[in-house]
Amino acid sequence: MFDLDVSKLAVIGAVALVVIGPEKMPRVARTVGTLLGKAQRYISDVKAEVNRTMEMEDLKKMKETMDTAMTDVQSSVLNATTQLNQGISSLGHEASSSDNNQEFSTYWQPPQPEYKHPGKNWRLKRSAMPHWYKARQGVRTKALSGAARVARFRPTSLGQNKV
Repeated sequence: MFDLDVSKLAVIGAVALVVIGPEKMPRVARTVGTLLGKAQRYISDVKAEVNRTMEMEDLKKMKETMDTAMTDVQSSVLNATTQLNQGISSLGHEASSSDNNQEFSTYWQPPQPEYKHPGKNWRLKRSAMPHWYKARQGVRTKALSGAARVARFRPTSLGQNKV
């Protein structure tokens, strides 16, 4: 873009020193440095955005190829299942037409799983006393923290406890 050698930069610095003056030169140099840093960050952000868009285009192309491959596999599986169903139905017709193979004419049923007792559900709390009975009798069902216990049994202004 610009051809700036060390000699050209030295000339520019000397002219700036004469024009601006030695008192204002550090402040101007800081301002120029911050502006250059902002410009470099902006350029790096633009480069990163361009790289992201290129990667997104590559990912879109890869997605399209995967979609076409998926539809091809899906169609081949569908064709194979239809051929298998046709073969099974033709075997069923052949078996029902022949007198020797009567056992193929019945439909195959998968075996039923045996009953298994569920056992104890460890997530449920089981107690000997029903909850409604505990509530009616005033049995404490939840544990109190130390602060709650102090607040519950703190004496009131009349000298009576909360119950």
